Order: sequence, then C-alpha cells, then structure tokens
Amino acid sequence: MQVNLPGLFDLQVNGFAGVDFNKPTITRDDVLFAIERMRTTGVTRFLPTLITSPLERFAQCARTLVQTDHQAIAGLHMEGPYIAAQDGPRGAHPMEFVQDASIEDFSRRQEAANGQIRLVTLSPEVPGAIALIEHLVGQGVRVAIGHTAATPEQIRDAIQAGATLSTHLGNGCAQQLPRHPNFIWEQLAADELTASLIIDGHHLPASTVKTMIRAKSPARVILISDATAAAGCLPGQYELNGTLVLLSEDGRVSQPGKPWLAGSALCLDQAIVNAIRITGLPFETVWAMASTQPANYLGLQTAGNVTLEWDPKALRLTMVNKSDFPAG
Repeated sequence: MQVNLPGLFDLQVNGFAGVDFNKPTITRDDVLFAIERMRTTGVTRFLPTLITSPLERFAQCARTLVQTDHQAIAGLHMEGPYIAAQDGPRGAHPMEFVQDASIEDFSRRQEAANGQIRLVTLSPEVPGAIALIEHLVGQGVRVAIGHTAATPEQIRDAIQAGATLSTHLGNGCAQQLPRHPNFIWEQLAADELTASLIIDGHHLPASTVKTMIRAKSPARVILISDATAAAGCLPGQYELNGTLVLLSEDGRVSQPGKPWLAGSALCLDQAIVNAIRITGLPFETVWAMASTQPANYLGLQTAGNVTLEWDPKALRLTMVNKSDFPAG
C-alpha cells in the first residue's frame, strides 16, 4: 500500500554517507551531501550529534554545521563530554576529553554553536551534573541521561533536576550490572523519561527491545539511528571524531580491537522495519516513534512528508519520494 506520512526526525546522527560531523575540516558541501543522502531514507529533520571532544574541536564542527543553515538541521545534540570515564559506560568517546560538568564550559560551547544546542546527553554521577541539568532546563535545552554508571539514586536526582530522556537506553553502560537495582531498571520505571533506542540488531537483542518498548509504552519511545559516517555505505573503514571505526559485513560498527560498539550504520527507515518485526506494533505507531514523537519531544515540528510503499506481509518499506520540502 502507498502512504504519505510526516518526514522522519532523527535525534542522533554523528555522520552519514562517508561524512563525519565530528571532523573539524568538514565543509558545508560535506554536510549538504549527507543531508541529501539522508533524505532518501525519509529523514527530513535531524540533530547532528557532536561527541566528547575539546572545546576548540567542538567549536569548529559546530560552526560549520550551524552555518550550513539548512532547514533539515533542527539544532545540535551534544553527547558528552560530561560522561562516565570508565571503559564500558564511556563507549567510543575518547577518555582524554571526558570532563566534569560545567556551566561555564557549556556556555562556551553554546556560544560557538550560536545557541543551537537543543539536546545534551550527560551522566548524572559526574561532578557538577545536577547543577548543569538545572541550568540547561532553565535555558530551554533538553537533557538526556547516557554513557553512565550512575546509581538509581543519582538517576532520580537527575530526573528531579529536569532530565527527560534516556539516550540509547541499554547501551553506553558496563557489560555487567547488578540484577537489581540498577540504572536501566530505574530509567525504565521512570514515567518522566522518554527512551531512545537503537534497533539495528547489534545494540540491543530483540527480546530486550520488545521488553523496553512494553515497559515504556510506544508513546514514550523514540527511535534513533546513532548513525556514523559508515551509514549508507559499504563495509570498510570510516572515521568518528578522529578515530578509525570499522563497518563489518554484518553491519556492526566498532573500533579495531575494542569490544564495544562505536555508533551504527543504521538508517532510520530500517530501524522502523526492525521495530515492527520485533514488536508486531502497527506501522503507523512505529513510524510516529521516529517522526512526530521526537519532534514533539523537542517542541518542534517535522518537515515535509514522505511517500512510501509499505508491504506489511513482506515487512518491506520502499521510498517513493524523498520529501516534499525544498532542498535548500
């Protein structure tokens, strides 16, 4: 059947189609190329995501992204540097640039981004985190919990301070946790938190995806890609924030010799298909998890519509047009 639906809205895109948004030498043409390739997957708005880096590197990347001035760019997602320093929770973020949460540091980064940082992912146990959460909320910036080793009590403190999202829940954490209590259960139980999930077959097992969506309810789940430069590309070597990452034949993105994932090669339209396959939820319900729900979370609108063919028996989604909004 052919349907016309609001464009997809991805809250977490590190790069796409060979373009790394975390590379200081990135150009406006690079960004426009990645945007055009994302449009073929139904994404009409997104947050370029800049991960843990020193201020100067962040500022260089942020300026290029903001100055590109394309309506698909809805702001920036700053993931780090105020995250857990331990292996496991830190993920692929470089340890040497992890730092305590600081209102002064954030203000410098927000100035470099021309006020366009809309979402910050941090870890509640980092010194200064609670004060920063309160400051961000007061400035109208959404706050997410991620890359953390926080106690349940610290999760509750972050929620009370104003955190409203769990960034890629179930990832960015230690390989082994206490059965209970732990910070995953605490976030699943918190009605104040919406959960973003990476459903690429590598970040979360199918049973975990199904259970998390049931626990949160579809209305409190957002699908994200966490795409890197490897997304939309063939297997091979790519770059993330100055670090080599490998895209394997089975679609896994990781750093050579490291056990943890380093973002994904997922496209958001495929995340929708994967979620339907796992949960059996209606197509329109899952589409909203990657479209109107992330837009509403930020207090924004989706952009344009996409026309697609959906085959519910074969679970096959085919884009008919990229979007109906102008390219510039």
